[in-house]
Amino acid sequence: MTEMEPETQSQFLSARQSLPFDSTAELVTRIAAQLGSQLSHVRLNGSRKPMPTTARPAPARPALVAVAHGSRDPRALRTVTALLDLVRELRPGLDVRLGHIEIDEPALPATLAELGAGRAVLVPLLLSRGYHVKQDIPAAVADAPRLRARVARPLGPHPLLVEALYERLVEAGWSDGPRASAAGVVLAGAGSRDPESAADTRRTAAMLSERLGGVPVIPAYASAAAPTVPEALRALAARGRHQVAIASYFTAPGRFATQSAAHARGVAAAPLGAHPAVARLVLHRYDQALAAAPFAAQPRELATA
Repeated sequence: MTEMEPETQSQFLSARQSLPFDSTAELVTRIAAQLGSQLSHVRLNGSRKPMPTTARPAPARPALVAVAHGSRDPRALRTVTALLDLVRELRPGLDVRLGHIEIDEPALPATLAELGAGRAVLVPLLLSRGYHVKQDIPAAVADAPRLRARVARPLGPHPLLVEALYERLVEAGWSDGPRASAAGVVLAGAGSRDPESAADTRRTAAMLSERLGGVPVIPAYASAAAPTVPEALRALAARGRHQVAIASYFTAPGRFATQSAAHARGVAAAPLGAHPAVARLVLHRYDQALAAAPFAAQPRELATA
């Protein structure tokens, strides 16, 4: 029989003296259990095994705050909500929230205030660089002093947007084929005075033209920039392109999207909306921003991806 350690033997004798004789079996069983528990922490060579440590749970990932422009058209909020539902399906467990720059609720400042001292990546549901991305969104973050945040790049330009634009054209009746020599596309967007915004839209137009097999695509704007949609239609007609479709370069329905589509003489595609490719792109921009750099140690610091 294995010799007891002095401390254990003392415990046994003390307990034995205080118990009636018929409790001896119960006492032996209890002491054996204690010995087994102690021996489980000892290696065969007599050294003590390290005590197991409780794994700390991984910190929660920063919230994804999708930043929409906002519109008086009630379809806009419904469309953006449906898009974010797709994002949640693709990334279960991720905290996905919505904030608007203007008009619609929830407003971006209110969404950021709800996050308190947490962490967030703001993903603009905007299609190019411009005033909202460069000024309005960073200003909203600066007004949330406890929040640690960074702003992701706008959605465009990107091949996933081009794929969504192409599929929206096909849904509206576009078909690739022998008519290509007479076909053209107007890429209708909101417009901005920022030259980088125009450069981003021209890049998307070039990518869409390539996706369409070389069909010319002219970017046009509903406000603030030239050419307008009617001007782009006339430019294509002057080149012998009379079968012209309008690709709606808007995240959701709204006044500008409706006005642009009204100029169509044929195919007029719907806005990008709740398209799976757009949902994947939202998460791609979120992941890009997370990978850019660690979150700033001080809540006041703002990182822009």
